Order: sequence, then C-alpha cells, then structure tokens
Amino acid sequence: MASVARWCFRHKWLVILFWVAALVGIGAAGSAAGDAYSNAFSLKGTESTTVLNLLDKALPAQSGEADTVVWHVDSGSVRDASVKQRITPMLAKVAKQKDVGQVVSPYDPAGAAQISKDGRTAYAKITYTKLGNDMANSQAQLLIDTAHSARAPGLKVEVGGNKPAQAEQPVPEVAETVGIAAAGVVLFLALGSLFGMLLPILTALFGVGISSFAIILLSHGMNVADFSPQLATLVGLGVGIDYALFIVTRHRKGILAGKTPEEAAVASLNTSGRAVLFAGGTVCIALLGMFTLRLSFLNGVAVAAALTVVVTVAAAVTLLPAMLGVLKMRVLSRRQRRKLAAAGGVLEAKPNGPAARWSALVQRNPRALALVAVVVMGTLAVPALSLRLGSSDQGNNPTTTTTRKAYDMLSDGFGPGFNGPLTILATAPTAGDKAAVTKLVTTLKSTPGIAYAAQVPLKNAGDIEFVNAVPTTSPQDKATSDLIKHLRHEVVPAVERGTTMHAYVGGQTAIFQDFATVLFDKLPLFIGVIIALGFVLLLFAFRSLVVPLTAAVMNLVAAAASFGVLIALFQWGWGGSLAGRAGPIDAFLPVIMLSLLFGLSMDYQVFLVSRMHEEWVHSRDNARAVRVGLAETSRVINSAAVIMICVFFAFVLSGERVLAMFGIGLAGAVALDAFILRTVLVPSLMHLFGKGNWWLPDWLDKRLPHLAVEPAEESAAFAGAGAIPGARTGAASGGARDSDGDTDREPVYSTD
Repeated sequence: MASVARWCFRHKWLVILFWVAALVGIGAAGSAAGDAYSNAFSLKGTESTTVLNLLDKALPAQSGEADTVVWHVDSGSVRDASVKQRITPMLAKVAKQKDVGQVVSPYDPAGAAQISKDGRTAYAKITYTKLGNDMANSQAQLLIDTAHSARAPGLKVEVGGNKPAQAEQPVPEVAETVGIAAAGVVLFLALGSLFGMLLPILTALFGVGISSFAIILLSHGMNVADFSPQLATLVGLGVGIDYALFIVTRHRKGILAGKTPEEAAVASLNTSGRAVLFAGGTVCIALLGMFTLRLSFLNGVAVAAALTVVVTVAAAVTLLPAMLGVLKMRVLSRRQRRKLAAAGGVLEAKPNGPAARWSALVQRNPRALALVAVVVMGTLAVPALSLRLGSSDQGNNPTTTTTRKAYDMLSDGFGPGFNGPLTILATAPTAGDKAAVTKLVTTLKSTPGIAYAAQVPLKNAGDIEFVNAVPTTSPQDKATSDLIKHLRHEVVPAVERGTTMHAYVGGQTAIFQDFATVLFDKLPLFIGVIIALGFVLLLFAFRSLVVPLTAAVMNLVAAAASFGVLIALFQWGWGGSLAGRAGPIDAFLPVIMLSLLFGLSMDYQVFLVSRMHEEWVHSRDNARAVRVGLAETSRVINSAAVIMICVFFAFVLSGERVLAMFGIGLAGAVALDAFILRTVLVPSLMHLFGKGNWWLPDWLDKRLPHLAVEPAEESAAFAGAGAIPGARTGAASGGARDSDGDTDREPVYSTD
C-alpha cells in the first residue's frame, strides 16, 4: 500500500485524469448501450413456474406481459356511446403496438365480464408476446401515453401492470442529492474544512458514477433487477464516503503530528487504507454470499452491489491519495494550519472530551450498561418473530402514479382481490379429467375466500384447461397467501383424487408467494454462511475466539432489531403514510439487508477492535485496551455512522415502498449497530470478559494463517520499541509508550 500511495500522490494529475477518463468512457458506453434490466425469477420445481410453462405451451400469444387499461366514468355508464367513441380507437392503436399479442375489450363478447356491476368501471386486457423482462420501458410508456390520450372530462383512464410500474419509477436523483448534502454537513462538522469535506464526497461520487454505468453494461450479460442501480448507489455512497473519511481522518492526524503531506498520505493508506481494503472485502464477500441461495434473480443484485464496493474502494486507495497530493496542507482548516504553524509544525492530540469520558463510564458500569443495551435491542427485536415475507402490490405505489390509480379503480369496481387473480391450469387428457375440471370450478365457487371462479375456454390448447379464480382479499393480504396454500394442499388434491388430472395454482400473486417460500427456506443456510465467514475472518485478524464469537452474536442481534423496526413500520402499518398499506416484507429484502448489514457491522467491528487489540498487545491490560480503543475510535465510527444514516434514510424520499424499506432498514441497522452495539454492548462485554477476549488455544494459533491489517514493518518497529516479550501480534500493532503510558504515535483509527 505504501508504494501505491506514494506513486499516486506524486503522479496525482495522471491518476485523476485516469479516473475522469474512466468515468467518461464507461459512462459513454453505458449510455450508448442502454439498460437491459430484468426481474427474472427462476423458481424451478414450484407450481407457479409449472403454470407459466404450461401457459407458454398452450397460449404462446398470451404468456407474456399482461397489463390492463382501466377507465371509470363519474356519471352514466362505460357503455355510453360517447365513452366507446374515445376508448375503442385508443385500444385499436394499442393493438398495433410492438409485441402486443392480444387486446380483449369489454365491448367484445369475449370481454363482457370486464365491466363492473354498477357499469361505471371497465378494463381491457393487454397481453404481450414477450415477458416484461424482455421488453423496454419505452413500450410500457407508449401504452401509458396512448391510454391517457383517451381521457376526457368525467372519464378517467389509467394503466396497470408490472412493466408500467417499472417504467414510471421515479428517478432517485432527489434522494441521492439529499443524502449527499446531509453527508456533506456531517463531514464539515466533523472535519471543519471545506476541502476535507469534499474529498470523501468526490471519492464516493467517482466510485458510484463509474459503477452505475458499469451496471448498465453488466445488465446485458446477466439478469440484473431494475432496483439494483438504486441499491448499488445507496451502498456506494454510504461505504464510499465512510472509507474515504477513515483515510482522510488518519491523513490529517499525521500532518498534525508533524509528517509532511506525502508521508502522512503514505502512512494513512498503509494503515487505514489496509483496513478499508479488509472492510471492503468483507462487504463483497457478504454480498456474493447471495450466490449460495442459487437464485438468479439475486445474483445480479449481488454482483452489482459488490462491483460498486470494489470501485469505491479502488477510488479510496488511488484517487483519494492523488487528491490529497493536490490539496496538501489545505486538507486542514485555516484554523488548524495557523495552530500548527504556531506550534512549530507538531500538534499533539490525546483522547479526551466526551469520547474519553464515555469510555471511562463504560469501564465503571459494564454490567448495567450491557443490561440496558440488551433490553433495548431485545425489545426492538420482538416484532421480528412475526416476520411475513411476500411482495408489495401496486396498492402501495405512490398515489400519483397511473398504476396506483388503476389499482384503486379496479379494487373499487371489482373487489380487492381482482388485482391479484389466481391462474389455475390443469392437464386433463381424458373426458373424466375434463369433468373433474368442471367439478373444480364448482368447488372453487363455494370455497371461502374465493369471490369469483370460472373456466376460460381455450382454442387449440390440447389437454390443458384454464380456470380463473379471484380472491376476496388483496394480493398482499395474509388471507390471500393462506388461500393459495389451502387450494394447493386441500382443495385441488381432493378434486384430483381418483383421476389423472393435475391442476396447478399460479398467477402473479402465487409467483411472489413461491419466491418468498423458497427464500425463507434457504434463509438459515444463508445466515449460517455469512456468519461463519465473518467468524473466520475475525479469527484470522485478531487471533481470538471470543472476539469473532461476540461479533457473530452482535450481527444477529443487530439484524433482529432492525427487522423488528421494519416489521413494526411496514408489516404492522405503524409507519403510517410512509409504509403505505400494511403488508408483508418484500421477500428479497432480508437477504440483501443481511448481506449489507453483515459487511457494515464487520467494518465497525474491525475499526473498533483493531485499536483495542493494538493496546492489548502493548500493555496486556484488557481494561486499558478496551477503554483506550473505545475512546479513540468512537468519534470516527459515530461520524461515519451518521453519514451512512443520512444517505440511507434519504432514500425514503424516492416514494418507492421497497426503497423506503431498504433506506429505513439499513439506516436503523447502522444506528443500532454504531450507537448501541459498538459503543455500549461490545465494550461492556469486553470489560466483563477480561483477558478471555484474547484467548486462543496454542494448537490453533500455530495453525492459523497471519492476516495483518497493519503493515508488518510497523509491528516490527513496535516490537523493538517496548513490546511485551512473547506477545502475539495480529490485526493491529502500535508504537512505543512514553513514561505516562500513553502511545507516542497516533492511533490506528483516529477520532479527531
């Protein structure tokens, strides 16, 4: 790291030019290629996938994206001639649009049932020959524009469907701008320098900008979900600013300690830069752990987010030292430069102030503070016991969107379950089987929870029969999920008994339920994998069994508490308008959140415990090690946490329920992790555990590889400057001690 930092510092303009060229080049390539995002689910062996396959075989023209055009009259009837004269030509235009396979109008005999009982609401079915994943957003936007052209006073026309919802998603620039502005304020307060504030932000923006365009190119090579860019931006801004802050803080402290700007930059990259590489690597490992789930839908999300972390880390260890070379002493505030000059070029800094006082308080009251922290986290985690995975329906879309308006119109006109009909396909090769299908329809009509059921005649479908069933409850209601299970496990098997007919329950709502079920079943394996990886990494770094075990438990506690907050706000509906309607937690959210939370928690654990371990190696005094480590790292950890909270919480402004859940969930997780776990519970427990924190069996110590966060030469330098003979050195090392027992070199993770 030292040679890289020195080269980048001395060749600053060449490095900056390279990053600018990379941003422009990759940006131009991404803009020219355009995105090809795909929300492709691959759920082998599920009933909903079987239905899709049968539908594609029986009705290839009706197996693609299915959207609806909905209209409602304030007075009169949709059958009025004046209404028909506006709607019919519009539907004719839609029928001629690209990839449209079929348009079923309520004014045709086949669509007679598509008019509500009161005659004031109607809809047309628009079926494409391609799945929504294979269509461009511009096609959905054209459908929306064409439908809206039929509007008139007293006649409302809206469009519903997955692709239209994707096409009208708000751009996240507002949320990003607010998050960056809030982070800038925190940085300025923490650093007291305009240039110091700009460095982390510019570093993160380069990383996020390049990775955003790279993700567009990535979408042409693998399935990348449409929310991946926003998620990657959220992660990139958070970790990018934080990682740069750690390096800039160490750099500034080096200058205040008397180093030249170049030597300070080299030292900061050789210490904090190594920690950033380690922390970024753990985030990437956690994200790529999603591959263990073997769901292609999440693979693209994992790669996109990990790619963003890689690019932001690269910017932090190359672009940042180059910019430090441009600013030199101006990375300090004017006030600091004046004080430094007056002091002869050296300003000593010792841990004091609120951080030191808090650390001393924790040392004096570890049991009481640990108990309070456990009670708080346990209380917040209680709602997590009622976690229900599923999918938000379009009734949670912003009220200004056409898809939300279409959802409400259909719900009012035809019932809440109409927005999530169930598609039941049956293979009925014999006459007896076809009679069983008729019996199934009769049974469905009398099944509690079914508002409507009918067999849909198909042409040239062979032995495949189609049954449409509309629940009485909305797609995201728990009652609808229970109904699907009841149909699959009790109703359908009872009708199949004694026949060769096989019926499968599918449809969009069933697809999301199957996805939730598959993810929930694999969640324990996923959690086990990422917790085990974290344990091993920390075991290598700190050569202790208790430290990684404590970190693993803390990760689980932080996850449970943050999910508890999410469930209370969104599933229980305590979030009010923020949560929309109460509904399930989107199935993929826990997996992605756990990956990010694991990585971010590892960051804070490394920054906190490294300093403690350094002090332990020097003094073999656990109480002092924990006290000094907390005092010297809590300020920078808390500042970094506040920045992440600002960036994450700003995504609530996107107006999207899923992004709001991500933003609140991650912001809450970071707040709980930094301000309760790492500041209160972890140091309290380490005081209680005493020397046991650093225990490692000799036989295991001999077999473990040495993974050093700090460079070996600094460890060696300390070893000759007063290290305790025979003391093991691991993740962190320190410097010589003066007569008062204080280190005479700045801490690995500075707080000033």
